[in-house]
Amino acid sequence: MKYNRTYNFSAGPAMMPEPVLEEIAAEMLNYRGSGMCVMEMSHRSKVFQQIRDEAEADLRKLMSIPDNYKVLFVQGGGTVQFAMVPMNLMKNGVACYVETGAWSKKAINEARKYGEVKIAASSADKNFSYIPDCSNLDIPENADYVYICENETINGTTYYHLPDTKGKILVSDQSSMFLSRPCDVSRYGLIWAGVQKNVGPAGMAVVIIREDLLRDDLPKFVPTYMSYKTHADNDSLYNTPNCWAIYCCGKVFKYLLANGGLEAMHARNEEKAKILYDFLDGSKLFTGAVVKEDRSLMNVPFVTPSKEQDADVVAASKAAGFDNLKGHKSVGGLRASIYNAMPKEGVEALVEFLKKYEQEHA
Repeated sequence: MKYNRTYNFSAGPAMMPEPVLEEIAAEMLNYRGSGMCVMEMSHRSKVFQQIRDEAEADLRKLMSIPDNYKVLFVQGGGTVQFAMVPMNLMKNGVACYVETGAWSKKAINEARKYGEVKIAASSADKNFSYIPDCSNLDIPENADYVYICENETINGTTYYHLPDTKGKILVSDQSSMFLSRPCDVSRYGLIWAGVQKNVGPAGMAVVIIREDLLRDDLPKFVPTYMSYKTHADNDSLYNTPNCWAIYCCGKVFKYLLANGGLEAMHARNEEKAKILYDFLDGSKLFTGAVVKEDRSLMNVPFVTPSKEQDADVVAASKAAGFDNLKGHKSVGGLRASIYNAMPKEGVEALVEFLKKYEQEHA
């Protein structure tokens, strides 16, 4: 059956690959002869244990995750990780954060509840339209870690060069660029990603953490569930996990492996983003919001000369069959999120729509 699918440019929850959705639909009432949907089965069952184990194994293969890193599936998404990181890693009570937009700011505000936060670099001076120079950060000797949001979903910036952390642990929120390009996991102490942007349904984060960072000596105020070691020691089955999200993410991991892995995905993402950025660079009506060298391949914010025209474009785009092009409420404007699952045809169709709109409103 062919469905009438819209091009969904949402920043998350976002598009998933159609072949994955078709597989999920086919297994909805009876997963591989079990007689039940994954949403109905026990997280302690052998059937689900295989789903979880395969998901972790496939992610390890996709990212070439070293053996001394644990892979965790943790409920709660990004907001929970803003607290879990400082709760688990702040031994000395000091951490460095690079402030590059809305999500790093949220992480900073949460971390301040648990210790001292030093802003090692910031791009606030130019409305977070670039990534600051992180080649020689002022990092105090007693800092426990350096934290970055590697791709700012709202502001549309991404790192192409990781900070020099001067030997300190690098922690990265990779939510909106997770699995969009190859990643050398060994350069990080901890990577986390809310899965609802580029991998699966909302309600869960993947955490990749080096084993030596798992602690028994957490402060007494840290809830049992908020300890990374709790999840590592129990293979993410300490409590009933988000079984459905793990299952769906596992399907996406297999899909990526079968379609060339992260190298192939990166090439496709570069090709898609170039189509949209080339249009914006040549447009007299639409303007990109980020400096060229720091542009995200996943989230593309742009504006017209006025808020009123931004709103008109959003309305016209919805009438034309495109969805979720409205910029985040905190910054306004327009934004196209073009994650892995967005086909090249979707970006081309969007550009044709924007060209036509510009011609009609010149």
